[in-house]
Amino acid sequence: MARILVVDDHLPVREVVSSYLRARGHDVVESGDGQDALSVVRAGGVDAVVLDVMLPGLDGREVCRRLRAIGDIPIIMLTALGREADRVHGLELGADDYVGKPFSPRELALRVDSVLRRTTGRTDEPDVLSDGDLVVDVARHAASRAGAELSLTLREFELLRFLVSHAGTAYSREQLLQQVWGWSVGDQSTVTVHVRRLREKVEPDPRRPVRLVTVWGVGYRWDPAAEAAS
Repeated sequence: MARILVVDDHLPVREVVSSYLRARGHDVVESGDGQDALSVVRAGGVDAVVLDVMLPGLDGREVCRRLRAIGDIPIIMLTALGREADRVHGLELGADDYVGKPFSPRELALRVDSVLRRTTGRTDEPDVLSDGDLVVDVARHAASRAGAELSLTLREFELLRFLVSHAGTAYSREQLLQQVWGWSVGDQSTVTVHVRRLREKVEPDPRRPVRLVTVWGVGYRWDPAAEAAS
C-alpha cells in the first residue's frame, strides 16, 4: 500500500480519483490547492502525487517544479490542455506521467501503480550497471558519471537503466513506452522529451550524442562507451 496525494481544486474529481486509488489498496490524502499540497509533501510520508495543472493561485506547473526541488517523488499530472506543447512542458518540469482530461479513473489508477512499481527496483538484473564512466546503481536507484551523481527524475532513471542494460539494441518510441513504463497506449512525445533531457546529463555534447543515439526510421539505441569512443 502506498500513500498518494491527490491535488485538484474540483472536489468531484478528487473524490472519483481517490475512490479508485483506495479501491486498489492505497492510502489517499486530498488537497485542493498548491500551497497545501507542498506542505503535505514536506511533512513526509507521501509516495506519489496526482497533480492537476489548472490550480488556482499556485498552478500545477509551479507546484511540480517545487516538488522536484524537494526530491524525486513520482508526479502524475492531470490537464484539460490537449496541446502537445503543454504536455511536453509538463514533462520538462519533471513530471513522470501526463494524463489528459477527460480521463479514465481506472487507467489513471493503473498509471499510478505502474509508477510505484518502478520505484521498487527489479531483481532480474545486476545491482550495478557500468558503462565507461557511467554507473547505474539499480539498488540505490541512482546514477553517476565520472564520479558525479546525476540528478535524474524517476522516468529518466528508468529509461537510462533500460537502455544501458540493453546496450546495442535499437528501440522504437512505442517499444520504449511499453517496455520501460508498461504503457500499451501513450503519447510518444514522452519518450522524445526524456531522451532529450537524458542526453543533457549523460552526453559530453548533447547536440552530437554518441551514447544515446538516434537510429533514423527506428528510434533510439544505447551505444556502449567503447563503441562510442571508436
